[in-house]
Amino acid sequence: MKPLPETDISQVQQALPSTCEEFVHTLRATIERNHLAHPHTPVLLMVSGGSDSCALAYVAWLLRERGVLQHLAMLHVNHCLRGFDSDADAAFVERLAAHLNIPLFSCRIDIARMVRDEQGNMEAIARRERYRAAQEALESFCTHCQLAPSHGVFCTAHTANDRAEAFFMRSIVGTGPGGFRAMRYRNGQCIRPLLDVSREQARAFLRAFPHVLPGEHGELWREDATNANTDHFRAYVRHTLVPAAEKWNPQFLTVLTRSMNLIADEDDFLESLAHDIACNQVTWLDEGAGLGCVYQHGFLLAPQLGTYHLALCRRVVLQTLKRMLGDDARIETASVQAILSGFVYDETSGACHMNSGYVANIQGNYAVSSNKKGVRVEPMSAFRARRKK
Repeated sequence: MKPLPETDISQVQQALPSTCEEFVHTLRATIERNHLAHPHTPVLLMVSGGSDSCALAYVAWLLRERGVLQHLAMLHVNHCLRGFDSDADAAFVERLAAHLNIPLFSCRIDIARMVRDEQGNMEAIARRERYRAAQEALESFCTHCQLAPSHGVFCTAHTANDRAEAFFMRSIVGTGPGGFRAMRYRNGQCIRPLLDVSREQARAFLRAFPHVLPGEHGELWREDATNANTDHFRAYVRHTLVPAAEKWNPQFLTVLTRSMNLIADEDDFLESLAHDIACNQVTWLDEGAGLGCVYQHGFLLAPQLGTYHLALCRRVVLQTLKRMLGDDARIETASVQAILSGFVYDETSGACHMNSGYVANIQGNYAVSSNKKGVRVEPMSAFRARRKK
């Protein structure tokens, strides 16, 4: 199907049903309230062909015509996991991009081969490669827009359903401070403007939207049959736990979204306090290191850190380990506890002193040691070299 001519665009705007207009208004409000993008931000839409990402594409197209967004592109990643269906998804998205006159980046990644080579988790590897492709496409798109890559964002179509599923999954396997806020509206250059709407709302929008692109068999979006396989953790949560919660409370998604946003507000506040404390209580062992960089030679926590509330100390340690190990690192609870064990808290008096002589080994083969100067975290090789002197 050819892109809609200018005359048809105005007709679509005029014929937009109230339900569609409400959906567009909600997404626009989410973007503006959370400062996700402004009119000159290059926005890369990650479009799989599913209902959520198709709704995202149509809304972004409307917002472009209304001047809310200016620079739009789409990215489709073919994971090559479902044979003909994967290729059909890619073809559908290509037609959708042409229909909306939005430039398209597309790539094929053999995820199954990577899983065999790495012996890793398929979902994690697919997510990693998808986000890597997004970064590369965004950099190219920003260059085309004559803007630095840091000015752009890539946009996923996660909805309130996805956020609720993440909440349940973390409830089952455990999570750290702030984990129950689940997905963020913004995480670095990744934005999620659909978090305030449900998957069913996205589908209702597509069913009511004028000039929606039909697939070869008349479908308004592509269905991934593997999403129904409850052997997968997320699919089990999606098809078992979430419906059970909605049975008890039909407004479950709205209520949980509100609760997660309250958690997020408090989490942001505590993270800010922890950051300020870290600026004064963390000394990096790399020469010239700072809190905004990733450094791997370790750090020293001042004895005064132990005078702060344990909840803030835990967050300082988490933030510092993230900067040392990288934002993508999964920080183990045992590592945080091992570092905090370098401090000894007297619950009766509230005082704290150093656990001198204490030594531990944490993830990444880093050594933790404690003395009157504070708690030191460094590569095991550096620790052993120091001990031999």
